[in-house]
Amino acid sequence: MSWLAIGALALVGIAIPLAMIVVSALLRPAVPESGKKTTYESGEIPTGSGRVQLNIQYYMVALLFVVFDIETVMIFPWAVMYRSALDAGVPLSQAILPMLLFVGILVVGLVWAWRVGAVQWTRSLRAATRKTERQNS
Repeated sequence: MSWLAIGALALVGIAIPLAMIVVSALLRPAVPESGKKTTYESGEIPTGSGRVQLNIQYYMVALLFVVFDIETVMIFPWAVMYRSALDAGVPLSQAILPMLLFVGILVVGLVWAWRVGAVQWTRSLRAATRKTERQNS
């Protein structure tokens, strides 16, 4: 009987988006213009290359943010259950050591990222030459 409910849910999950697409196709106005066939519907004429090279540092900072954001998501339930686990008779070592190990691994990862330079923002060529000039003076 539970498979029937899962099948019905899957059917509804497929039927609703398909119905929305069909209704949208029937109700939207069809106004063929030459502007709609361009790359940007705003009327702007594209110039230059569409390839933009971004600094890898943005991705490194984003990945570190995700890692430490997930750390917060993992620590929060542990912090909520910590007191009740101790009240239930769980030994302190069993309650705190897994979280200390988890945080320790993350600290090692942060130290590694720091040493590699992943958390250090890149500087401009002008700032680097000024620093070199000051060191040479």
